[in-house]
Amino acid sequence: MPLEYSGIRDEHITVRNHVGIFDVSHMGELWVSGPHATSFLQRITTNDIDKLYDDKIQYTCFPNGKGGIVDDLLVYRFNPERYLLVVNAANIEKDWDWLNEQNINQAILNNGSDEISQLAVQGPRSPDVLQKLTKVDLKGIKYYSFCVDEFAGIKDVIISATGYTGAGGFELYFSNDAAVSIWEQIMDAGKEFGIKPIGLAARNTLRLEMGYCLYGNDIDDATSSIEAGLGWITKFNDGNDFIDREYLWQQKNKGVERKLIGFVMLDKGIPRQHYEIADKQGNQIGEVTSGTMSPMMNKGIGMGYVKTSYSNPGDMIYIQIRNKSLKARVVTMPIYKKDG
Repeated sequence: MPLEYSGIRDEHITVRNHVGIFDVSHMGELWVSGPHATSFLQRITTNDIDKLYDDKIQYTCFPNGKGGIVDDLLVYRFNPERYLLVVNAANIEKDWDWLNEQNINQAILNNGSDEISQLAVQGPRSPDVLQKLTKVDLKGIKYYSFCVDEFAGIKDVIISATGYTGAGGFELYFSNDAAVSIWEQIMDAGKEFGIKPIGLAARNTLRLEMGYCLYGNDIDDATSSIEAGLGWITKFNDGNDFIDREYLWQQKNKGVERKLIGFVMLDKGIPRQHYEIADKQGNQIGEVTSGTMSPMMNKGIGMGYVKTSYSNPGDMIYIQIRNKSLKARVVTMPIYKKDG
């Protein structure tokens, strides 16, 4: 997947307004199966696996036993004894090692990353494009759900609706030997809707407008799910005794010293990762983890960790860019709001 095809701005706006296709075959796919699959995943992920049902997807993360995050991921439930974990490309080996290290439940593990290709078709016209290639009623696939059916003449394709762009759309998982055929058929079906291939750079600007975390930037082994604003995927239900449960429970109840925020530049400037965040007096209060120029807002936007006292929507912060202290305002997620 290249950084860009026709240019970041053009690709970004294409996805927001029309439809784009991403080759995300670099992502990892790890299978967890057997009679102990559910209990294993309940212990190693922060969300509540017991809330999942067949053909449903859950966003969650692996706590690392030290208060940080091994990775964030999607869990696809096929049945109580078969799950697919979709993990970040850079963490495939790390996650695979972690699963095996923690597998005291004796779940059956299989790394299918080298055998599976994945395409993401995103944007408001994505259902129109893909419906031409399957008999499955795509409107019937609810958000964070999936089915397995024939697509573009290929059997047993996983068709899911999650998305990393905030523009709506679907993900397709299939064997590597079908990749070229499916790509070409989607591109042909999408001509009338202005479909374009989209690169990694626009994928990043799209997810940043939505305030979606990127592993390695906004979350990592040194950040907790509570600090990262992922308390909604950290479930302390009775019986959900996951790794780091007590530590994260204490953070939730006692509070944290820093929080991940989204912000919009008020002064002209583009924030970048590792730029210092300061208060009005110039004292450092945090650091930018992700930043860009928003193609939809035509303003600099970003995410970063700041002292909790500066994390409230509306708070004024200052981004240190080229020896200048530029004003920015903390905002609620998503950073880009379609209604203004």
